[in-house]
Amino acid sequence: MSLIRRRPALPYVGLVAVVLAAYANHFQNGFHFDDRHTIVENPAIRSLANIPRFFTGATTFSTLPNTAAWRPLTSTSLAIDYWFGGGPEPFWFHLSTFVWFSALLVLIALLFRRIMDLADPHPSNRWTALAAAAVFGLHPAAAETVNYIIQRADLYNTLGVVASLLWFIAYPEQRKRGWYLLPAVGAYLAQAPALIYPLILVAYLFLFEQKADRKQWGASVRAAWPALAVTALIAYATLWLTPSTYQPGAGLDAALYRLTQPWIAAHYFRSFFMPTSLAVDQFWPLASSAFSPKALAGDAFVIALLAVAVYTARRRETRPIAFGVIWFFLALLPTALLPQSNPAADDRMFFPFIGLTLAAVWSVRLLAFHWAFARRAAAIAALLVVVLAAETHIRNNAWRTDESLWYDAMQKDPDNPRALMHYGLALMDRGDSARALPYLERARADLPTDSDVLLALGRAYAAQGRDEQADRSLQTAVQLKPEPPLYFEYALWLKKHGRLPQARWCIETGIKTAGGSQLYPEARELLMEIYAEQEDWKSLDALVQYMLHVMPDNQVARRFAAARMTRQSTPSASEAVDTNLSPEELLNRSAEYCKSGKYQQCLDAAMQTLRLRPRWAEAYGNMSVALLAMHRWDEGIQAAQQALVIKPDYVAAKKNLEWALKQRRKK
Repeated sequence: MSLIRRRPALPYVGLVAVVLAAYANHFQNGFHFDDRHTIVENPAIRSLANIPRFFTGATTFSTLPNTAAWRPLTSTSLAIDYWFGGGPEPFWFHLSTFVWFSALLVLIALLFRRIMDLADPHPSNRWTALAAAAVFGLHPAAAETVNYIIQRADLYNTLGVVASLLWFIAYPEQRKRGWYLLPAVGAYLAQAPALIYPLILVAYLFLFEQKADRKQWGASVRAAWPALAVTALIAYATLWLTPSTYQPGAGLDAALYRLTQPWIAAHYFRSFFMPTSLAVDQFWPLASSAFSPKALAGDAFVIALLAVAVYTARRRETRPIAFGVIWFFLALLPTALLPQSNPAADDRMFFPFIGLTLAAVWSVRLLAFHWAFARRAAAIAALLVVVLAAETHIRNNAWRTDESLWYDAMQKDPDNPRALMHYGLALMDRGDSARALPYLERARADLPTDSDVLLALGRAYAAQGRDEQADRSLQTAVQLKPEPPLYFEYALWLKKHGRLPQARWCIETGIKTAGGSQLYPEARELLMEIYAEQEDWKSLDALVQYMLHVMPDNQVARRFAAARMTRQSTPSASEAVDTNLSPEELLNRSAEYCKSGKYQQCLDAAMQTLRLRPRWAEAYGNMSVALLAMHRWDEGIQAAQQALVIKPDYVAAKKNLEWALKQRRKK
């Protein structure tokens, strides 16, 4: 029996078309924030051969050990999109996300129709359910998940839960076989918050099949026992396969974090009706105690909304409201109990807003029928859809680049030190350290012991030639957070200033700190150069041999190996280019070498530029030109793609990439 039998598909096509119109401007948006370490810089997703590894451990999810969660289905989807795009091309990732988002909206409409018919059967329920799906799909808060590529995990777990519940309701004769659990299992493998599904299922059974009879709680739980058993098994596997390094809430007081969550739930609730403060980052200080004003206000909100759920559960026609409220709280529960790096994040509203949408739209439908203004309600709904679509379209523009995204966050909350820091970094990426410095210094004033802020400030001081302040900031950042990326950043600065022993110690210590769980090729490449400059040939040979074993295509290791075999001098970029030059001078010299046909020198100068300023699109562009001129197609394509990741509107890099892909296909 088909879910859409004798039901024209045209309304569902129209639903997807309206949402597509709202999101038409998002497909070229770039990678942001956590996309860096999970997609752009993650070597694990660059080959489909790694897919089995995603299911056997979590270290492949991210290059940062403290964020390496077990999400094998999410990593698999990223690897497939990477393969389709031939690299980290945002369009393919956004296209994939939108396809599944469209499928979710159709399933939401079908699920809501089933629940509405159980409460109050009426032909208008079909259109009410479609309107509710449109409200959810066009709500600007959904854009926080749809635009944020790595947060597709929220989309997948929501899709799996909705599909599983719909299957359970639509095909009761199949429940004993347990097939309805297949989408839920997929959701569990995408992201852990989906593990709350059995409780949502129990709530449905209690409200709609046990008719909210308090004596039938046990029957509801027994009917859901297959879901509870499978979920418990996968929850155990998730815990077992998640490494001890995964600590998303490290440094936060867990008790105060949890006390803050009711107030944050109130913020999410308000954002459903007034989505005016959406931002990529919300800076929420933790509640000071259980009796602080925010904690008490949050508790009062939760109690009041739960009272609404209890009251509306008493009557059959109002039970969708109760179910929606319960869904809202249950979907928030996992991230409320397990501390995250940020107490609040607007992308976390995606899963809970399914419930709020059902509760809100059904409330309006009941009022429209009771007060006989159904036609006016339909007109208002149409206007609301247009307004939401426009707001979502505008919100997509904020996600265009790092600079636009963090500028938006900073405008929403001028006192948010993380927004100030990231906006400063975005300015640094385009070489504007003078404008970046005041924002970074303001961020440090609020977060004086934050290692990320100090690292960014150290980069800015270095770009301004303020070496003493740069040294102090970078050194303090490493002391506060002794992790490999920070050791590497400090080592870059030390090597540039001729302090090779300290730079060597930094990198070697950082690699040991990683415990062998991450490769960090850039750090090892720099270490090879240091060994060569110190003429420590034994250490160099050992490291070159190791790199060629784990990364046979690593060009730095191959150049050193060739030089050692032919007894030539070390071919490091630092020998070809004066290390005292500024990044701007190095970039200009690289361009001059390219124009005169000296492609190896062009490549060396571009690589030296990137060592001083790792995220400079133009340097990657010069690097791509040189590599392609030497017919090193794969490396040149990768360099061009990296340039476009940093600067999506880089016209020259786009043309070089298009030409290179055509040339490679001819080979």
